[in-house]
Amino acid sequence: MSARAFPLKHFLVPALIGVCALLGWSTTSFAHHGVAGIGVAGLEGPGAPLEAATSATLPDGKFLLYLKLDRAEYDTFDSNPSNPESDYANFWIGGIGYGVTPWFSAYVFVPYNEKIDEPGGFDTRGFADISLFGQLGFKWDEGLQLTPANESLDDLEDWRFTVFGGASIPTGDENRRDHNGNIDPGKSTGFGAPSYLTGLTVTKTLTDRLTFNLELSRNAFLKNRYADGNRTRFGTEYRINPALIARTYTNLSQKLRLDFSLEPQYLKLGRDRTNGENERATGGEMLYLLPGIRAYWSNVSLATGIKVPVWTNLNEESEQQGGEGTEDYRFIFTFSVLFP
Repeated sequence: MSARAFPLKHFLVPALIGVCALLGWSTTSFAHHGVAGIGVAGLEGPGAPLEAATSATLPDGKFLLYLKLDRAEYDTFDSNPSNPESDYANFWIGGIGYGVTPWFSAYVFVPYNEKIDEPGGFDTRGFADISLFGQLGFKWDEGLQLTPANESLDDLEDWRFTVFGGASIPTGDENRRDHNGNIDPGKSTGFGAPSYLTGLTVTKTLTDRLTFNLELSRNAFLKNRYADGNRTRFGTEYRINPALIARTYTNLSQKLRLDFSLEPQYLKLGRDRTNGENERATGGEMLYLLPGIRAYWSNVSLATGIKVPVWTNLNEESEQQGGEGTEDYRFIFTFSVLFP
């Protein structure tokens, strides 16, 4: 019996239980370096944004290997070489996804972070907190229903929705000490406590070649007690990420497709709190613009783009060098392959 014909309530309760169970785990935070966006390799159908989450679930029984690089080049505020500032950071994310059903996909992500200062500063490198992530897919076709297994190209034009959630397992090192023996939570490779990510997506093909995508998400952190006795909770993150994706070129005989995309990304960060007090030079609002290009070849997808802050309203902005909103730009690269 097809998913369309079978009553939605028979699927919804166990699916939601599965998502809630997933959220009960602890996972690596996507925070402070972007939410992993999955581009499922496909020559036809809706386009996928570079960085925002999309409403595409993985095909039943298929695996997706995923790699992302988010390289941040920071603006420097002080030219004095005796006061080294953050120079750049590389945030790598490797992951694997599996289509548990046509309407539920599960992912595991393993990040590796490099946070590099100017000469004489404090550099850190290492694996960060592992993440678990689940996505539940729906479509609207004379009513809300779970994503079915087999669909025509006309069916792919329906409104698409997902709800997703994840959590971070504190596997990174949250107690990295600098040259003076002090712990800097912002330069550590782990958060020391779980964070919880929840959100939803909306996707709609507007024309044969144009796709609209929207992600709304929230990432919240638990308090952590560091080895020096301080207790810190990072500020909650809220993201609004719309996108337009234009299918520019398709060659079915060569299994090739080329898309251009434009993603404005709004991010609101709450203040960090240490020992119950608000931290200076943390939190604020910012708007990024991410133009990019994605190429599909057979079951492989490659995407790249440049993300720049176009508006910021940061708390004590002149003291937030090396944080989000103070980049010159961020270089985004993703690779994914769908198999078997």
